[in-house]
Amino acid sequence: MTQISLDLGKTVAPAPIINPVFARHETFHPRFGWLKKGFDAVQKEPKVFLQEDAPVRLGVGKNMVRSIRYWCSAFKVLKNDSPTEFGKKLLADGGWDEFLENPASLWLLHWHLLKPTCEATAWYFTFQVFRQVEFSATDLQQALCQYRDSLGSRIVDSSLQKDISCILRMYIEQGVKTGASEDSIDCPFTELGIIQTIGNSKHYAFQIGSKANLPPEVIVAACLEFTASKGKQKTISISTLTFDIGSPGLAFKLNEGAIYDAIEQVERDWDDIRLSDSAGLIQFSFTRDANELAQDILDKYYSTSVRR
Repeated sequence: MTQISLDLGKTVAPAPIINPVFARHETFHPRFGWLKKGFDAVQKEPKVFLQEDAPVRLGVGKNMVRSIRYWCSAFKVLKNDSPTEFGKKLLADGGWDEFLENPASLWLLHWHLLKPTCEATAWYFTFQVFRQVEFSATDLQQALCQYRDSLGSRIVDSSLQKDISCILRMYIEQGVKTGASEDSIDCPFTELGIIQTIGNSKHYAFQIGSKANLPPEVIVAACLEFTASKGKQKTISISTLTFDIGSPGLAFKLNEGAIYDAIEQVERDWDDIRLSDSAGLIQFSFTRDANELAQDILDKYYSTSVRR
């Protein structure tokens, strides 16, 4: 694991602890049902991924077994091949959303993918460090190469290219015009709409601002967890929540207004959080332990939300 401070252009970006891992996905993006499949398999047999008959048990090829194992770890539903508390909350039988029917769960998984300790370095770079709104795959790869070099990693360029290809297939809805196969469109995270093609299929743009299928409760829970990662403080500026490395604003590609609106909505139902304006600086504050409050907000959201 590496604590880094990266200087890209004029921006010095202190980053949380990451595990510099590249191209562990075996070129497969996470598919529908994979996280639940891997989580349930480990619940039944903790060493399932190491068994010779793992492909038979999971009903996939050997490379896919490795990919499922990687994604379950990267999304933090498993750790060291054991279910995490987050994994149990989300995917256990009777959990928040075990079959990932609610788009909120995909946003929550996206957040957990990028949270410390992040084991998807290219994803962390793309959403947290890379600041171009419009870009090509070449732009992203060149910047990622620079980032890799700053980490002292010896990962070859071809591995970075695989990561970039996986990211684009994972988040961009594929269509007939791109010649996509059924295999390439089988990814739930395209539903987030966080990256879209512009002009032609070789240029892309992050969609900045509020997202129709991103609930305010998920945003606020992420804000609380991000604040907790910075220490014991119970007040943080909206600007920090939007623009700092590791923030929900960068992870979800939100502007300050979207974060403010989300907190304002959740504030109506929770006395523990509030917004304040001090000398023109809008701040988010809370009175309880941040991580516990985040869990309570998510518990209430999932207990009352209508699943699709």
